[in-house]
Amino acid sequence: MSDATREVEPVRGMRMFLTVWLSQSISVFGSQLTFFSLTVWLSNRLYPAPEQKGQLSFALSAVALAFLLPSVLLAPVAGAWADRHDRRRTLLAADFASAVLGVAPLLLMLTGKLSLPALLLITVLLATFSAFHTAAFESSQASLVPPEQLGRANGMIQASYAISSVLAPSVAALLIALPVHSLSGTVDGTPLVIALDCVSFLVSAVTLLFLRFPQVSPAPAASEQQAGPGLRADIVSGARFIWERPALLWLLGLFAVANVVIGPLQVLQPLILKFDLAADWTARGFRFETALALLQTCFGLGAVTGGITISVWGGLKSRQIYGVLVPMILSGVTLVLLGLNRDLYVAAGLLFLTGTVPPMVNAASLTLWQQQTPLELQGRVFSVRRVIALCTAPAGTVIAGLASAATDPGKVLATLAAGYLVFSVVQLFNPALIRPRQPDVGQA
Repeated sequence: MSDATREVEPVRGMRMFLTVWLSQSISVFGSQLTFFSLTVWLSNRLYPAPEQKGQLSFALSAVALAFLLPSVLLAPVAGAWADRHDRRRTLLAADFASAVLGVAPLLLMLTGKLSLPALLLITVLLATFSAFHTAAFESSQASLVPPEQLGRANGMIQASYAISSVLAPSVAALLIALPVHSLSGTVDGTPLVIALDCVSFLVSAVTLLFLRFPQVSPAPAASEQQAGPGLRADIVSGARFIWERPALLWLLGLFAVANVVIGPLQVLQPLILKFDLAADWTARGFRFETALALLQTCFGLGAVTGGITISVWGGLKSRQIYGVLVPMILSGVTLVLLGLNRDLYVAAGLLFLTGTVPPMVNAASLTLWQQQTPLELQGRVFSVRRVIALCTAPAGTVIAGLASAATDPGKVLATLAAGYLVFSVVQLFNPALIRPRQPDVGQA
């Protein structure tokens, strides 16, 4: 086997993967609690008045961008780092740093000094740690799991995000309702939520202390044959690997278009609830946080359904590209309908259907990449892939935030989703994607 494809033999069994998966799932749950609580804090405490719609749109968009931009811009560096350094230690350091950083918003909130600029700075730092964590975790999976179990393992990862999406909103809503006595007086239970998130990161870090990952031999070709040494050469090699495979480029283009809609959804969803669905959920006796919990829980239930389905099924064994395209088309339809809808319960049902899609699409896509990328190149290749796929999410978030401040956020979502739907349907007739000349995508 050549240096460019040299790799270690994966662990033949899933015990270590299950341990890592469980510990990281606890951390994911803690983060979901915090994201939900901060959305409620911005909507109910910092910008509660209807006339503050523009300020709330800006705040939600700014927080989303503060997380998205470092995730996108640092992904190539993080991927090259993951290929050159111990991935377990990278995961451990990222989890521990996130736990320590989480103390900052906790203290600021208890003293009544948490402002939007401070929240944005903290979010940027958390996103930086997350970029390195994601690169190390994604590139570790293929060394922990037998090749024939990759589809199931990826489904389990998606299921953990989905289960957190189901449980976190309800748990967070219950904690928010609890009074907390602080230096600035009695506040809601958001500090409790943030404290739990810090603990969840610590649990993940401590678990990693007792594990030893199989080591992957780095590919010397990345630094010896590219124009320039070190991280830059590794990033170039990852980009070149993708560039030489047109079908993978088309697949990334599909995800880039999808993220124009999916990226700003976390901004549009609370805005649609607060301004388009307000009459309905108020008449039904909901509060904003309980209505938001209902919507996000239904989305999470859909994600659990999709995650369990792909975990048990394992995905298509041939022409796997249809496992990406068909669910994306269905999500385009549901998102258009969601933007035009004005009923809370109908919105909940549409979000359930929408939620089934990401676990199946992400698991199918990641399995394709894992099958076609040498183990020692996965960190840099996957990170370049992440940059290309996510580069449109910040632009979509800016567009959605600005448009929602001036017009109906539901119509903004419907318009974006319609474009996504049309592009996805057209790809069914794209021979470069459906019938690639080389078996680099869509085939087993």
